[in-house]
Amino acid sequence: MAKLKLAVIVGSNRRESINRKLAQALVKLGEGAFDASFVQIDDLPMFNQDLEPNRPESTLRLKREIEAADAILIVTPEHNRSIPAVLKNAIDWASRPYGKNSWAGKTVAVTGTSGGAVGTAVSQNELRMILTNLAGVVVGGQVFVTFKDDLLDVQHNVTNEATRAFLQGFIDNFAKIAGKLAA
Repeated sequence: MAKLKLAVIVGSNRRESINRKLAQALVKLGEGAFDASFVQIDDLPMFNQDLEPNRPESTLRLKREIEAADAILIVTPEHNRSIPAVLKNAIDWASRPYGKNSWAGKTVAVTGTSGGAVGTAVSQNELRMILTNLAGVVVGGQVFVTFKDDLLDVQHNVTNEATRAFLQGFIDNFAKIAGKLAA
């Protein structure tokens, strides 16, 4: 069976983002099911409807990458009890112009990590609400990962067996659902 095309969006533009590190670990766990690529979002201009008639190339690239994917994995931090501005900006650009929403019908999984036990709970719930409103098919299940310095090794392997098994179950379930919906 051919691998599914997975677009990975990290909701942080930090160079040493712990959410990027978690995303890299999830990609590694899903390498048997997915052909993954990371979608750049930190180069997008702030959404402005005045730019729609002559859209910047970075916004067109974003739409192409989302539309080409069979599934989308979003790994995001939480900023002030919400999703980060860089992620909301990408969501808005990909949903426009009206009638050409790139999120519609896309299978999406959402997770995130922080130093706290459920530090991304609010952003994940808000993200699910936004994507569902945009006709995305958001895979159920809540996955909160407490990030500790020893969670991942330098090759992006999850070091704790119980955490690895939990995340493997998450990515396997996502692949199963995405595969059914892509068929």
